[in-house]
Amino acid sequence: MKVGDGGVDDSRVDATGMRVSIVVARFNEIVSQRLLSGAMDALIRHGAAEKDISVHWVPGSFELPFVAQEVAVSGAADAIVCLGAVIRGETTHYDLVADGAARGVARVSLEHRVPCGFGVLTTETLEQAMERAGGKHGNKGADAALAAVEVARLARQIRGRRGERPVRPGQPRTDREGGSGRGTRDHAGDPWQPHREGGSLALHRGGGDVAAQPADQLRQR
Repeated sequence: MKVGDGGVDDSRVDATGMRVSIVVARFNEIVSQRLLSGAMDALIRHGAAEKDISVHWVPGSFELPFVAQEVAVSGAADAIVCLGAVIRGETTHYDLVADGAARGVARVSLEHRVPCGFGVLTTETLEQAMERAGGKHGNKGADAALAAVEVARLARQIRGRRGERPVRPGQPRTDREGGSGRGTRDHAGDPWQPHREGGSLALHRGGGDVAAQPADQLRQR
């Protein structure tokens, strides 16, 4: 058993067959790109297929929860990874963004029962961020990705032990569970339908598409 800096037990991480969506903040992209590379490498090293990994870029870390929620509602991912870097400036804006991102991602995970790895760095300086994005303090993008996969596997085991039928990821608890917390409803007719276009994963709703960047094009960025 090997436990990394992020507390992830490598022996428990198996990403084989997992559909993973990574949501990345473009702000401080020099850091975010390294976090993304770390997450991608870790997932593939633990069995994930590139075709099962989708990447969504958003302007900044504050926008991470909304897009993570859209992915969760679509049912297109077994696990979600949110990545970004918030570096302190001269105002309190740093605190608002960091707090909003953390609370928002946690809410998505709990309400939609989809594990969300939180790989948003909150540092005082750019140097500190770089040290945690593939530097001497490891890569927190990789840690977040592996944590999300480990929890997704554990959730499957727990649901199986208590006899819960497999459920479509992303459906809010209030829609899926009855008063006893055991019921599962039929999700036929859900307006969100994931589909593939070539090597990409896109979400379709009412004639409109929200396209995801194919993982195999990441190397070209």
